[in-house]
Amino acid sequence: MKKVKFILLIILIIPILGLAQSLENLDYISPFHNGYAAIKKDNQWAFINTEGAIAIDFRNDLVARTVGDVNYPMFSDDRCLIEELKEGISYFGYIDTFGKTVIKPQFLNATNFSEGSSIALKLVKEIVGENEALVKNIVYYRYFEVTIDIEGNVINYLTPKGKNVVLDKEFLTYPPEIMSKQISKNVFAIKGKGNRWTIINNK
Repeated sequence: MKKVKFILLIILIIPILGLAQSLENLDYISPFHNGYAAIKKDNQWAFINTEGAIAIDFRNDLVARTVGDVNYPMFSDDRCLIEELKEGISYFGYIDTFGKTVIKPQFLNATNFSEGSSIALKLVKEIVGENEALVKNIVYYRYFEVTIDIEGNVINYLTPKGKNVVLDKEFLTYPPEIMSKQISKNVFAIKGKGNRWTIINNK
């Protein structure tokens, strides 16, 4: 009798286990990139794998970038952009396909990875003097357009002179624009004065 009950229990459980996972009322589903598709619900994003299961749960720090004529976060080179607000200023970093932060948010802007590198705005603090009355350093901030590898290491400076920036949310209401673009694995184009372009090899 116990054996019969056990068999009946198994028969009842198997159909339940066999049911497909259902994700309903989604606002958007992106194409697959790097084996993952972004899904949006209630202004949060998550990622599903090719089996349709959630690989990274819904969160609000994933960065949607324009792909074609739509915006959504995506994985490329096993990296996805994230954004973190610090004192009202956006800083950008990356997570891996497990949802772990592998490049901490530190850049004023950044692009999706492509062929092992990304363009990012690296912030540098420069101490230029000291205010003796306030016993306080006088500092300036400057950012540089750099290429980074998937570990976050700087490969090359695309703009060696950099650009001064006021690190205050009243002045930096939006991330500064990235003026460079990657046109092949090692070749980058940099927009300069008068919208004139310079091409460099990043080897």
